[in-house]
Amino acid sequence: MIYAVGVVELKSIAKGIEATDAALKSAGIRLVSAHPSCPGKYEMIFTGSVADVTAALDHVRGRYEQYIVDSSVMGRIDEAVIKALFGTQVGTREGSLGSVETYSAASAIKVADLAVKTSRVEIFDLRVSRGMGGKGIVLLTGEVGDVTAAVEAGAAYAEKNGMLHAKSVIAAPHAELWEQL
Repeated sequence: MIYAVGVVELKSIAKGIEATDAALKSAGIRLVSAHPSCPGKYEMIFTGSVADVTAALDHVRGRYEQYIVDSSVMGRIDEAVIKALFGTQVGTREGSLGSVETYSAASAIKVADLAVKTSRVEIFDLRVSRGMGGKGIVLLTGEVGDVTAAVEAGAAYAEKNGMLHAKSVIAAPHAELWEQL
């Protein structure tokens, strides 16, 4: 299956809950998360086929346009990104560690997708919004050259769109650091 991810951020928690229900009832999508993301805002992330995600997002845009802060459909997302969003991607605690921190959930998801399509890296962790003031963080592992290339590609995308907060590559993380991640 070719996966797509839809992300919608609304400026009302009550309307966000309502919009999530409407999205789920409008098309054959699967909910990744739906929750208040930072004070007074609500974010939903869903996945499915490109057609279903587009239909759900169009439905939400049509009914809740005045509440939408931002929305995005990302097609042809790598399956590793979908697994990371659902928390089922098991990251390897070895090699080098790269990170890209963004100002939005949508940009973090796109960074993760670009990273795994750029070089041979694994997504160690992908966290979006909750408990992070609406930010996103992508943690990548692999050989230092691959991790560096993946971080640079993802960071370039985020920077171009005004969403890059920070990036880093650690060639050989300390064992105790791995245990804390």
